[in-house]
Amino acid sequence: MPAAEREPRTGGKLMTALAARMRGRSIISRLVVGESALERRVLRGLEQVETRLLECAGEAEDPRLAEVAGHLIAAGGKRLRPLLTLLGAEFGDVRGEGVIEAAVVAELIHTASLHHDDVMDEALLRHGVSSVNARWGNTVAVRSGNWLLARAARLSASLAPEAIPLQAEASERLVRGQLRELVGPDGAERRLSHYFAVISDKSASLISLSLRLGAVQAGAPAGVGEALAAYGEHLGVAFQISDDLLDITSSSADLGKEQGKDLAVGVAGLPVLLVLDDAWPGDEELRSLLNGAQAMRGQQHERALALLQRSGCMARARGIMDERLAAARASLGPLPPGPARKALESLCEFVATRTA
Repeated sequence: MPAAEREPRTGGKLMTALAARMRGRSIISRLVVGESALERRVLRGLEQVETRLLECAGEAEDPRLAEVAGHLIAAGGKRLRPLLTLLGAEFGDVRGEGVIEAAVVAELIHTASLHHDDVMDEALLRHGVSSVNARWGNTVAVRSGNWLLARAARLSASLAPEAIPLQAEASERLVRGQLRELVGPDGAERRLSHYFAVISDKSASLISLSLRLGAVQAGAPAGVGEALAAYGEHLGVAFQISDDLLDITSSSADLGKEQGKDLAVGVAGLPVLLVLDDAWPGDEELRSLLNGAQAMRGQQHERALALLQRSGCMARARGIMDERLAAARASLGPLPPGPARKALESLCEFVATRTA
């Protein structure tokens, strides 16, 4: 189908996608205080990414697939991964060809993971709209997620030679993490060890990929890519712990998804695992609730949320998150000083204090 005939399917979504641009603007403005040139470059890049994301979804030959593939893209989001790709490119030639496409690849893989995760978690909401599985069913959600992964792989083929193995490795880790989460720890594996292995593959891999794609596409030195990869691994783990905390403390309106969703479907975040693994005084009722039900609804769910919010497990989880953020900051040591490095340092503070 000619591009001109496909355009209406994406053009109508451009206004809806303004929410994503505003959220991306909010994040970058916090990271680059006093660095107007960097802010302008990154915001301009994010706008180009937004347009390309909608174009990619609209390029599906079947209009029904285009609608499904573009559903969460049009709903918006923080666009953290494209932002990281653009920041990674700042350590090389920011005008290098393909940097925007690299950022699009990172977000397409992330969006595919949301299609799959929401099926596994039986989620009803994502980014404040109906999840793909809630609107079209599990089979469509899985297949459209697969299409987004394939689209990302196709785009990777047009990037620097290193992009394909990087994208393949991240996709492999993503699927491995999803499978490990689904089957749970084996008999000899501690629950906390299993948790960190899962989030390293599911979350940290994409954060690390986003940064490395930008650096590679901009022709940054190999040492820069290695430092960014290490930073991304630590930041990704910290970001997931932050998500676990917000799932308990933030409202559905703030999150754009159900509060306590993980608890409702039996997915144990770090605070829950800390309660189950440690015999801390004062958590007896909470531990009994968590041990007695794999998934929670109604009054049981509300009671468990209330007990979690005032449990010492929250402070312990936050302490672990802070340790990972400190490790992320330390990983930036080999990078040259400048606005981009400063922005990555500020991102650690953003993760520590985010409310949604």
